[in-house]
Amino acid sequence: MTERGVVIIGAGQAGYQLAASLREAGYTRRVVLIGEEPDLPYQRPPLSKAFQSGACEAEHLTFQPEAFYAKAAIELMPGVRVQRVEREARCIFTADGRRIDYDKLVFATGARNRTLTGTPDASGIFDLRTLHDARALRAALGRARGVVIIGAGFLGLEFAAVAAAQSVPVQVIEAGPAPMSRVVSAPVAQAFRAHHEALGTRFIFDASVRAIHAQDGRVSGVELADGKHIVADLVLISIGVVPNVELAREAGLPTANGIVVDDALATGDPHVFALGDCASFPSRFADGHCRIESVQNAVDQARFLAARLAGRDADPLRTFDAVPWFWSDQGGAKLQIAGLGMLRADEIVLRGDRPGMKFSAYGFARGRLIAVESVNRPVDHVAARRLIAAGAPVTPEHVGDAALDLRTLLEPVT
Repeated sequence: MTERGVVIIGAGQAGYQLAASLREAGYTRRVVLIGEEPDLPYQRPPLSKAFQSGACEAEHLTFQPEAFYAKAAIELMPGVRVQRVEREARCIFTADGRRIDYDKLVFATGARNRTLTGTPDASGIFDLRTLHDARALRAALGRARGVVIIGAGFLGLEFAAVAAAQSVPVQVIEAGPAPMSRVVSAPVAQAFRAHHEALGTRFIFDASVRAIHAQDGRVSGVELADGKHIVADLVLISIGVVPNVELAREAGLPTANGIVVDDALATGDPHVFALGDCASFPSRFADGHCRIESVQNAVDQARFLAARLAGRDADPLRTFDAVPWFWSDQGGAKLQIAGLGMLRADEIVLRGDRPGMKFSAYGFARGRLIAVESVNRPVDHVAARRLIAAGAPVTPEHVGDAALDLRTLLEPVT
């Protein structure tokens, strides 16, 4: 009988990191890493930035060369879709008919892009999630005469900056009142609006799309709900993602904006876990369950779970408790966020040079520091992660004192 071990469904950041970290932690049993894409596991963040600008190529995106997996005894199965999970038998079946038994099963199925209803089947219309998507988008950008981006989130703005740098006219349509308005504070949103406008991007806020039009099989423009028409030969739809939970749901696992897990990333089945973009987990930083789409979360959760599954966690009762953090590079402006819930803040204090795009916004809720957004201030960001993790007694008055090194506030609680 084939040895049972850890089977990982999903070969993105979380799945790759878990497989690699299991071996680093000394796990000696079978490790199987299954991914639907045909490529070696690769980094997604550069797809909207460095890859689009030509600063890096596909071969620079892979986490490891193919030989790594053989040397680490990780059974990598690219281009394979898992069709069903049978929890009682502790096995999975692939779409091509293979059965793989497991001791522990880990869902690292990630997320997929939201779609825009009524989008025509025409060339020149893109979303961006995979390397395949990125290749097609880069080729189209090289010949584009007018770009429309639907959605002013991180990815859309990253691509907008690349397109503007190539002197392509760019217009961004956003349902909200400002860029990134669902995730960042008003001061940071306003600063990035000015930054992108200086690069040449035009924004249309509080707008919704009625239709995307095509002519002779090729996109010709976008029509807004108010009747305005925008001419474009490249349209990028970037309106967020939804977690891939269908396989888990069909296996009888609870889902609610993700696969529901506890603070050790375990489902109700002691043999099944979930992590990364697809997992909904409890966090003290969110005051409840949350689902986080970030490289940091995927990596930290993978390392935590690997230590647990390998039996190398010194404290078997330890729970996952890492401070969430994020970043986005947009045309020379680097945004770094530590913590969660800036939109829940009842007081925001700025520190640094806001006009010069070198400042940080500190968000407080009921007097407690909950999140910090740093624009081109990496030292602030690193300090903020430590301050939030330690629950340091930072006050708005401390932040307002430009002469005070906030890191000194760590001393009483370390």
